[in-house]
Amino acid sequence: MTDYTFPAPVARPETQPKTAYLITSGDLRESANVAGWPVQEATEAAVTAAFRDLGWNVVRAFGVDEERGHGYIRSQRMGMEVFKNIPDDAPLVVAIANWQYSHHVLAGLRTHRGPILTTANFAPDWPGLVGLLGLNAGLTKMGKEYSTIWSVDFTDDWFRAGLKEWIETGHITHDASHVRDLPALPSSPETELGQALAAQLVADKAIIGVFDEGCMGMYNAIFDDELLNGTGIYKERLSQSALYAEMLTVTDAEADAAYDWLIDRGMTFEYGQDAATELTRDQVQWQLKMYIAALRIADDFGLDAVGIQYQQGLKDLVPASDLAEGILNSTDRPPVFSRDGQRELHAGRAFPHFNEADEGVAVDALVTNRVWTAMGLNPDTTLHDVRWGEDYDGQFVWVYEISGSVPASHLGGWDKAVGNRQGHVFFPAGGATINGVSKPGEVVLSRIYIADGGLHADLFRGTVVELPAEESQRRKDLTNPEWPIASVVLHGQSRDQFMARHKANHAQLVYAPDADTADKALVAKAAMLGGMGITVHLCGEVNL
Repeated sequence: MTDYTFPAPVARPETQPKTAYLITSGDLRESANVAGWPVQEATEAAVTAAFRDLGWNVVRAFGVDEERGHGYIRSQRMGMEVFKNIPDDAPLVVAIANWQYSHHVLAGLRTHRGPILTTANFAPDWPGLVGLLGLNAGLTKMGKEYSTIWSVDFTDDWFRAGLKEWIETGHITHDASHVRDLPALPSSPETELGQALAAQLVADKAIIGVFDEGCMGMYNAIFDDELLNGTGIYKERLSQSALYAEMLTVTDAEADAAYDWLIDRGMTFEYGQDAATELTRDQVQWQLKMYIAALRIADDFGLDAVGIQYQQGLKDLVPASDLAEGILNSTDRPPVFSRDGQRELHAGRAFPHFNEADEGVAVDALVTNRVWTAMGLNPDTTLHDVRWGEDYDGQFVWVYEISGSVPASHLGGWDKAVGNRQGHVFFPAGGATINGVSKPGEVVLSRIYIADGGLHADLFRGTVVELPAEESQRRKDLTNPEWPIASVVLHGQSRDQFMARHKANHAQLVYAPDADTADKALVAKAAMLGGMGITVHLCGEVNL
């Protein structure tokens, strides 16, 4: 008789009628989990009440850790343990009221057999809807079926009707009438340009430098080489430790020169004395050393774009990367020279940076840079978090924000940019943003993502509108006043159409001088993406 030790069979609870299990994923930073917990509690209570009104029971799949001060799943291992106590065919609700690390729950969601519902608060203070969009994009990438819905207070008829549909059918139907596949493009100079740029990229190839993958738990932001390489894009995998080491070689004189350049251009910094909570000159110095170091490493490897993860790697060592990122994304920026001082690196050009090492942004920023440059337009581009929004003066105006990587040209120039300290809850070492209000104008927006095992791109048009100063400030104060804001009106897309469709927490934004030029640039971009083998979809009102 053998003496082998066999594992004990896994015994999960049985599914109960009219019962859904609830989980929530948190941050890796405990300071963020503790700070966001009261909003999460309120969200869970509201969702549970909505189920109760429909005759259903909600079981929280794990308890609140009173010692830690929150009830979030805080690691991938914890997520695996939590799912052991959930019937694998039970209706499952992922309730989100904050930024969440999708990989904490990835393993459990991938193998769960019951219907999955993702839901979030549509609120400005804690970005539940941002976390929702990130998780939804990850589920889409893995090919996992799910339903999704959101609400300001979870009592509106639209939310309640969607919830009722889910408990009766396991699905929620959303209006996707604003989406269409890219048709055959008419012959035009823009179409020919996009196709020529695609052929050049596929033939000559490009390299994106990734300073560590997987930032912020964004499974959706990691693009497999097999998908990327067919477009002509290859990865150079770099370590943030190498970036830090290179920063140590940048002299104070070099950083001072970059600082003086910004001051001469009119940028201001709001300094304080307490480095733990206020911005200091030393923090900015380190950010400028990061900017110089990133360009020198890009030169070493012949990169065409670069992405710094920062938030899970360098956050405990150096100030935030956002100032460096925004400068990189600006055509008008402080000159950087090779280590021997003989060559100016990428003189007179923006060097595309993809915030949080989001590789969907990497592809988008690279394509945008080439199309806009070839058309003689300013190629300065950035991602934004799809942060929040509400009606103003008869139209829905989105709040698009990102923690600082916005190029100064989007704000109207360096003299419109202010450096404010990043919040200490998320950025313990501080660092300046490039803060301001984005100028009004016509924009092209997009997202490149993974679905059905391939690369897809959603393209759409919008207008950045100028709100009264007090309204812009109110919206900033409700979200993150230290971050740059863009007030965006989407063309032909309602709030709920956009939320149901968008496959990322990020959207790419680039300006054009007028509506006609924006439409032409979108055509050229669509042609280039299509020529790279990416499936293109048009969302909302788009003129071809």
